[in-house]
Amino acid sequence: MAEIKIEENRMYVEKEGRQAGEMTFYHDNDSNIVIDHTEVAEDWSGQGIGKELIANIVEKARAENKQIIPKCSFAEKQLKKHQEYHDVLVTV
Repeated sequence: MAEIKIEENRMYVEKEGRQAGEMTFYHDNDSNIVIDHTEVAEDWSGQGIGKELIANIVEKARAENKQIIPKCSFAEKQLKKHQEYHDVLVTV
């Protein structure tokens, strides 16, 4: 599992001294977490970094008692696909 670093409105993974993946998010007026972008560097694609970012944002949402609105297609696909994330998923 990669080390995920969290800042105010983004989390990212560094591998070999550079950014391997990033997710940006913000809080809406209802204090939901809105994921607006997820990206993994091409040379790290297919290694589960995006899924680790999703798992981490789900943990963050649960810890803060918040829901997630996925505006990013990758996040939406992953959150809908995995039943264990449905407790934090806002369907619109």
